[in-house]
Order: sequence, then C-alpha cells, then structure tokens
Amino acid sequence: MAGGQERILRRRIKSVQATRKITKAMELIAASQISRSQARIIANRPYRVGMRRIVIEAALGDPAGAKKLLAIPEHVDEAIVLVITGDRGLSGAYNSSVLRAGERLVKKLRSEGTSVRLFAVGKKAAGFFRFRGMEVEQSFVGFADRPSFGDARSVAGTVAAPYVDGEAQQVLLVSTRFVSSGSQVVEVEQLLPLSMPDVVVDDSPKPLKGYTEFEPEVEKLLFYLAPRALESEIFSALLEGAASFHVSQQRAMAAATDNADDLGQNLSRIMNRARQDSITTEIMEIVGGAEALRSGK
Repeated sequence: MAGGQERILRRRIKSVQATRKITKAMELIAASQISRSQARIIANRPYRVGMRRIVIEAALGDPAGAKKLLAIPEHVDEAIVLVITGDRGLSGAYNSSVLRAGERLVKKLRSEGTSVRLFAVGKKAAGFFRFRGMEVEQSFVGFADRPSFGDARSVAGTVAAPYVDGEAQQVLLVSTRFVSSGSQVVEVEQLLPLSMPDVVVDDSPKPLKGYTEFEPEVEKLLFYLAPRALESEIFSALLEGAASFHVSQQRAMAAATDNADDLGQNLSRIMNRARQDSITTEIMEIVGGAEALRSGK
C-alpha cells in the first residue's frame, strides 16, 4: 500500500516539475517582451501627441467645421463598440477585466435604446461574446501580441466605415491603458467623434497661440486628418494592450511558478513521510519475524 502511494506521489511530483518548467519559461518570455512593448509605446508617443496637437489646432481654427468630427453626439441611434483583448489566455485578469467592461457597456447602450454593432480584436473577445449570444460583426485575430500600424489601419478602416456612411453616430473603444508595469487600467474611450482635450467647438473659440496657416482649408484638412488620428489612437491602444498583456502574463506565470514550487515541496514531504512509514513498517515486520523465530526455537 505504501509502495503504491509512493509511486503515485513520484508521478505527481514529476508532473508538477514539468508544469513548473513551462510556467517559468512563459514567465521569462513575457518578461522579455515587456521592455520591447514599452519601447514601442514610447516610440509611438511623439506621433500620437503630434497628431492630437494638429487636430486640436485645426479644430480651433474652424470650430464650426469641426463640430461633426470633434463633438459629443446629442442623440445616438447606433453605436460601434470595439473591444481589444489578447489572442491567448494564461494572463491573469487581463482579458476578463476588458470583457466584463465591454459587456457592461453593450448592455448599458442597449438599455438606453441604442443599437450596438460589436467588433473585437483578439480570440478571447470573439469567443466570449459569441458564448453570451452577442453577435460580433467582425473579429481581428493574430496580431494582439505584436501589432503593427498596418493592423491598426485595417481595424480603423473597418470600424470607421459605418460612421463615415452615416449609419452610426458614435464609435467607442474598450481597452487596457498601460500606465506602468505595476498599473494597468481598463478604459472606455470615444474614438469618433474624435475626443480631443481642450477643443472648443462653440461659437466663441479660444484664439490660437501664435500664427497658424492651414492648407488646404480647415474643413478639408480635418476630413483628411480624422482617419489618421483614428489610426493613431487605435494603434496606441493596441500597443498598450499588448504591453498590459505581457505584464499580466508575466505576473500570472510567476505566481504559477511559486505555487508549483510550494506544491512540489508539500508533495515531497508527503512522499518522504510515506517512505518513512514504509521503512518503519518493514523494520517492524523484520523484528516481528525475528522474534517469532526466536520464540519458536
């Protein structure tokens, strides 16, 4: 009985050790990807800031022409919701946090009488919403870990088409904002109309600082800049989502490795105790047999 228990424990210990090797390798891979993802975010930041500044200056130059692109819609009959998650799991609460926020947003919009068209980036989002009976109009997979600007342009063109055609009045984004390696926040952001800070679109705009000359006219310039700004915002969200995924996965795999170490130690103690019981039983049997032989003689 003890020998059979020892074999079972040895098998479990080998299984835990094999699992630990996998989780440790995934932890190291995720850790190596974090610095690369952060570097991409930093490299993209000047373009994003510059695009925001140009759009803001153009909007301040002609607030009347910017109302359609830079405003909060008074009434939304149809909204586009884009949810960005990862293609893979084993990343703690990264995917589940975004998915829950996206589900709450969709239910809130529908309760207000707004028709919702759902788009998803990442396999996890597509599977989650389909399982809950929410139709995903189009999903983008295969680049959530290492997105390119071409991927962002493809996503932006797809989600912006209904808005440009006048079918939808609002485009919303649900993603994870990368603050630092220790802080990632799930955010809901309005993509279209472009949500830019400090933009005045009423009849009394604040004057521009310095001299700015626009060529072509501001209205045409905004019409050209809006898609570029949308691509920039989606690309930034994809980069920050990828960095958040790698951080969450590194943290989850580190915890899994620590748990595997603890479980291996506990199983080793149990196995050693079982071996000691087995040895003690064998010694008692030998002593008992020797006593029986001695008594017989």
